[in-house]
Amino acid sequence: MNRPSWDEYFMEMAELTAKRSTCMRRNVGAVIVKDKHAIATGYNGAPRGIKHCEDRGGCLRQRLNVPSGERHELCMALHAEQNAIIQAAAMGHAIEGGTIYITHQPCVICAKMIINAGINRIVVKEGYPDDLSLDILKEAGLEVEKIGE
Repeated sequence: MNRPSWDEYFMEMAELTAKRSTCMRRNVGAVIVKDKHAIATGYNGAPRGIKHCEDRGGCLRQRLNVPSGERHELCMALHAEQNAIIQAAAMGHAIEGGTIYITHQPCVICAKMIINAGINRIVVKEGYPDDLSLDILKEAGLEVEKIGE
């Protein structure tokens, strides 16, 4: 029997969640776990009731040739990590002390949210071009663990 490790199991859940993404540039999924139980999931996409970029004629950041990892304020989408944290709050689930599994390294905005949410472990599959996020996470005592390479 070839059972996945817990990290592999929850990362596969994050990868499945990413398939719901509506972002035209990058599909990202996140799963927040506490005591080996999935508490919340999130993927990147427009807020409730807001048109997705596909329905707007394309991605504004792409049209403006904004490099990946920059000018997040121009993006219509919430990030996967943000949606997972929001979902946990909406459902009344405490996530402090939990682990977040993300298909991609968090950006600096999401890194700050993860820190303040009290998540104490970050596991990712792929990197992301945002060194400031790694610096902030390191200063807060959090390391980004990469699996699945």
